[in-house]
Parts: sequence; structure tokens; C-alpha cells
Amino acid sequence: MKKHRLQTQIDHLVVAARSLNEGVAWCKATLGITPDAGGEHEQFGTHNRLFKIATPRYPMAYFEIIAIHPVASVHKRNANNRWFDLDDPGLQASIAQEPALIHFVVNTTDIQLASDTWKAQGLDTGPVVQAQRQTAKGLLQWQITVRDDGQRLLGGTLPTLIQWGKPDDAEPLRLHPRNSLPRSGVSLQNITVTHPSADALKTAYEAVDLKDIAISDGEANISVHLQTPKGLVVLHSRGI
Repeated sequence: MKKHRLQTQIDHLVVAARSLNEGVAWCKATLGITPDAGGEHEQFGTHNRLFKIATPRYPMAYFEIIAIHPVASVHKRNANNRWFDLDDPGLQASIAQEPALIHFVVNTTDIQLASDTWKAQGLDTGPVVQAQRQTAKGLLQWQITVRDDGQRLLGGTLPTLIQWGKPDDAEPLRLHPRNSLPRSGVSLQNITVTHPSADALKTAYEAVDLKDIAISDGEANISVHLQTPKGLVVLHSRGI
């Protein structure tokens, strides 16, 4: 039997803000655009704004500004910490100063296999959970890895895994957010990562066939180069 080969690519960048209003103001000032409407994630108590940043090199890429929803229903939200470390006091203190790039998400052709592959390398990104939110074009559904403690790994440089659609969906990318977003005037040119455990990170990326991200030794950091109406803008996570 032929062994299944994973295919994995950049899905979206994650910028966290103390509030969506602060995130939108930061986006206008930093990137020169107003992000499009997003939606609410009831089970995680968050909401977002989005815009497309796709290029031939990163064809599915979009940009997410996310914040804790101030009036999220605690009865609908699950009992675990929110995803992307949004309940972490250190991260909250940092984004209280200014919204910041904190993470990125990659879509893959077999999320359970990719998750198991990383777990075998000692990198437990958490169980694969079902998530959804309403959109103008219907119910958007996906599977995503989320640890019970909400933590990102390796200072955020090990991406979260996502697979769009339901587990048995024949067209998983049909309702991908990128498909409904207009051109924003912002495009992703390059993404690089540094980490003290660069070799382990390279092995992890290669194991799920994640390419087009340069990795080198250094402090934990994600750097993204964006072409914008304000010219070339470089964002850094700096291990937040």
C-alpha cells in the first residue's frame, strides 16, 4: 500500500489585540487598510477580522486579527483556556501595549496524521477539535489542533494545524475564508522563523511537508514581510 504523503502550506497569520477596535486601528496605522468582517468563535470566546494576503508563493494565505470577545457567553464557551494563549497573562500584558503578531496556522491534507507525526517527535499540539462559525455564505467548518491549556509551542513558531471542512468533506477548501475575501492591497512576500531549537523545528516542518519558511538559530521569533499600501512592512513576534 502506498504511504499517504502529507501536504501542508501557510493558511493564515495571527495578530492578537486587546480588542478588535484596537486591532482595526493598528491595522489601519501599520498596514494602511481596513480589515474585512470576520465572525465569532462561540466555543472559544473570541472574534476576528480578516483580509486576504495570498500570493503565488502562499496561495491560501490570509491575515487574522483576533481578540477575546467581551460579551462571549461563558455557557457556550468550552471550559479550557482559549486558543493561541489568549488567556496567558504575559501575552495579555504585551498586547495591552500594542497588537502583535503571535502565531501562524498551516492547513494540511490530513490533520490527524500531521498531529500524530508531531506527537511522535515530542511535540503535542493538542487534540483535533471541530470548530465552526457563521458566514454570509453559510456555515464555515474546520478541524484544528488546540491544547487544553491553550498554549502554542516553541514560542509560537510551531504552527497550529488546520484542515478545512468536515472530516468527510469532499471539497474541504470550498468555503475557505480566502475565497470570499476581496483583494486587500496587502500581500505576503516572505516568512522566516528563528528558534534556539532550529534543527528540531526543521525536522517538524519537513515531517508534514511544510515548505517556503526559512528557519535559523536564534531567539524565538516569526518574521513576516508584507507588501502594503504603506510599502514593505516587516512584523515580528519576538517570542511573545
